Amino acid sequence: VQLQASGGGLVQAGGSLRLSCSASGRTFSSYDMGWFRQAPAKERAFVAGISWSGSSTVYASSVKGRFTISRDGAKNTVYPQMNMLKPEDTAIYYCAANSGYYGVDPMRYDYWGQGTQVTVSS
Repeated sequence: VQLQASGGGLVQAGGSLRLSCSASGRTFSSYDMGWFRQAPAKERAFVAGISWSGSSTVYASSVKGRFTISRDGAKNTVYPQMNMLKPEDTAIYYCAANSGYYGVDPMRYDYWGQGTQVTVSS
């Protein structure tokens, strides 16, 4: 599975962005997906995860209520919709794929995209 993240950019605090993670490979629909972010001088942190079916999602407490993750199996794409953005959301955002896990541990993901920069100005 090859992953391509996109949709990052510069946005003012309170604004919105929708990221995308497109996947190649016919078996994408069987993979659970996660999003992580890494700010400068910080460790990579879990943002959200979604099950292979899309029926189950999980969020970090810092984004719960502001971010929504969804997936479109026909397009092999996962979308985190990010609303009410804050300066502390500034980071490089990565998508990751794994079979059987969509939780907080980055070590359990097998495939990673290249990352997309999100910058939120105050």
